[in-house]
Amino acid sequence: MNAKEIRQYFPILNQQINDHPLVYLDSGASSQKPIQVIEALDKYYKYDNANVHRGVHTLGNRATDEFEGAREKVRAFINAREAAEIIFTRGTTTALNIVASGYARTYLQPGDEILTTVVEHHSNFIPWQQAAKATGATFSFIPLAEDGTVTVEAVKQAISDKTKIVAIHYISNVLGDTAPIKEIAQIAHQHGAIVVVDGAQSTPHKKVDMQDLDCDFYAFSAHKMCGPTGIGVLYGKRELLEKTEPFEFGGEMIDFVELYDSTWKELPWKFEGGTPIIAGAVGLGAAIDFLQEIGLDEIEQHEKKLVQYALEQMEQIEGVAIYGPKQNRSSLITFNVTDVHPHDLATVLDSYGIAVRAGHHCAQPLMRWLKVTASARASFYLYNTEEDVDALVSGLKKAKEYFNNVFS
Repeated sequence: MNAKEIRQYFPILNQQINDHPLVYLDSGASSQKPIQVIEALDKYYKYDNANVHRGVHTLGNRATDEFEGAREKVRAFINAREAAEIIFTRGTTTALNIVASGYARTYLQPGDEILTTVVEHHSNFIPWQQAAKATGATFSFIPLAEDGTVTVEAVKQAISDKTKIVAIHYISNVLGDTAPIKEIAQIAHQHGAIVVVDGAQSTPHKKVDMQDLDCDFYAFSAHKMCGPTGIGVLYGKRELLEKTEPFEFGGEMIDFVELYDSTWKELPWKFEGGTPIIAGAVGLGAAIDFLQEIGLDEIEQHEKKLVQYALEQMEQIEGVAIYGPKQNRSSLITFNVTDVHPHDLATVLDSYGIAVRAGHHCAQPLMRWLKVTASARASFYLYNTEEDVDALVSGLKKAKEYFNNVFS
């Protein structure tokens, strides 16, 4: 793949920020959108906008076909067994909360265990923390290796027959490590536990296969993979989704409503109360088409080369501390510069048109494990180039020089 050619599909990248070309290194928070996705949304609203599953008129039929067509695209994209296992949600956070609320709070009992890590994004941490408090289950943690990675050996040591749920990231939004999900699922299933995976940082960057991973639930968001904001996906095995209680109630998800009781529609609509995110689904479908045309394997290899190049350059700058594994690292680098607060660093980089993330990255337990209060993060995607890395390295050197002069 040619990242320079791919950039032409992203109109937002062709602009100046503070009189400098935009260098967008915050795709881990939200990716930019290609013109194909923008045009798909525009076309839907111009020609096909109507509610789905309700009317018998032409626009309603078109909208329904596009909406359910997007569901089938998602199914094929992650290799789920059937489209009924694909639930459209507002995003990864909502998807994980559906499982924590509708499954965990229904079936967990005192003495059961939820097993997770301190690496998790708050969206894959707080729902389980609160589910444990509500049910009397134990909230426990897999010990980490020195570089923050999760090993198969550590999982084997931490899990027991009391473990009912293992909630874990596929790729960390801070450390960039890739957890061994397939092996974790095998271990968990041997102990009678289910595995819930936060796939927000993995799905945009590598091929994911639900049949191969054999996880039980998997969640991700469209906005990190070239799609629109406000829509995500919960995948779940049919037998588990059928056992899970709905997260919210109202129109669209009901079958029959009586005065004192109601019944729910079959999967997947059981979890999609109210008017669904129709345009978002159309946009997600267009994003999947775009990514598959380029190739997820090619995207992953491009990003690995880019991150390795960035690591080599950044490690040569004195006073830069980099967190996470040095090998087999995904598409982001989290770091700090000695005696410079990440917010101040990000502000200086922004003055050169370079956009990075700064803060605790919705991972405060991990920040405490790292013994820092915050950090900066540069995250890369298919449209980034070595020139973007060079700009970041140059910006870091200028920022160090600026702060050294200010505080000398």
